[in-house]
Amino acid sequence: MSQQIASFGAGCFWGVEARFLEVDGVVDAVSGYMGGQLDNPTYQQVCSGETGHAEVVQVTFDDEQVSYGDLLDVFFSMHNPTTLNRQGPDFGSQYRSAIYCYDEEQKAAAEQKVSEIDASGKWPGPVVTEVAQAPVFWRAEEYHQRYFEKNGAGYCHI
Repeated sequence: MSQQIASFGAGCFWGVEARFLEVDGVVDAVSGYMGGQLDNPTYQQVCSGETGHAEVVQVTFDDEQVSYGDLLDVFFSMHNPTTLNRQGPDFGSQYRSAIYCYDEEQKAAAEQKVSEIDASGKWPGPVVTEVAQAPVFWRAEEYHQRYFEKNGAGYCHI
């Protein structure tokens, strides 16, 4: 087994985490924060919009069972990549569409997928998904991990 890591922001991380955990070949999915200026931020700090972090899910996957390209397809199927800093009723920069890449191969694949989706005409507006080198991942508080397993599906844009 060859494990890789990928990180995605597609709005509220509860549904994003749950959706990736359904994918064959995904070993783990962990909710957290990336892309901000504060070390070890709390949920309250991130929700203030002042730290610059996005809610993300760090996905560990077996690349012999599921490709990074397949994960990109799942990512783009679960949210609207044309709404800046918003998914469903959730708004703020922490809910931005983002792909954080761990190497040049991931970055090239992500940029290619963004171009394909933009050119497809599926969405009325341009794709605003941020594609960037992966910054430090900060694990979210334990009550956010496997949220739907603990609390039921409830409210979510996914």
